[in-house]
Amino acid sequence: MSAARTTVLVIDDESQIHRFLSPALDAAGFDPKRADSGQEGLRAIALWNPDAVVLDLGLPDMDGKDVLKRAREFYAGPIVILSARDREAEKIEALDLGANDYVEKPFGVGELLARLRAVLRQTAPRTAPTGPIAAGEVSIDLDHRRVTRSGEIVRLTPKEYDVLAHLARDAGKVIGHRDLLVAVWGAAHREDTQYLRVVVGQLRQKLEADPARPTLIETEPGVGYRLNA
Repeated sequence: MSAARTTVLVIDDESQIHRFLSPALDAAGFDPKRADSGQEGLRAIALWNPDAVVLDLGLPDMDGKDVLKRAREFYAGPIVILSARDREAEKIEALDLGANDYVEKPFGVGELLARLRAVLRQTAPRTAPTGPIAAGEVSIDLDHRRVTRSGEIVRLTPKEYDVLAHLARDAGKVIGHRDLLVAVWGAAHREDTQYLRVVVGQLRQKLEADPARPTLIETEPGVGYRLNA
């Protein structure tokens, strides 16, 4: 019995896009799905829960950015924007709303397939770390929800621990503000960056040798935070 293929939903109102993209996706080993409008696309995402979505911004019934925003309320998979809009502001807004990548029309099928493979790799479930994670003098034991510094237990609030645990699971990588806010506080608080600033400040006070010059929890300006482990 063959393994299920990776499903890719293409939301675009141009028939010619589907005519050449569907066979290309099929030949590359994907299972292509089709939607011709924003509303149809949202219903298809809810129905099929595809492994990835390719979303055009210029749809007949609603702006693609509105589709993106609504999809992110219930869909966590990768979304690649496909659009003739080439203004930098459009790209930035789409990425800030939760898109994983942006491809301009006209585009090469090979490039789009490569970008799809890349976002699928980036969002693939990872094996959870086992055993304590060492970050300087700090040890984070995710299995037992225990944090120590120089062998001494550090008392953290639930929110402090949750933020630190999310950073620890992807130690060395920058985790975006919105990703942390949604993971710890929920989607309704994805814009409440002040919550995150306060908790990170508290963590630095408890964990850093010099909280004014943090080396453990590093800020990536305008993007998010990284745990150096």
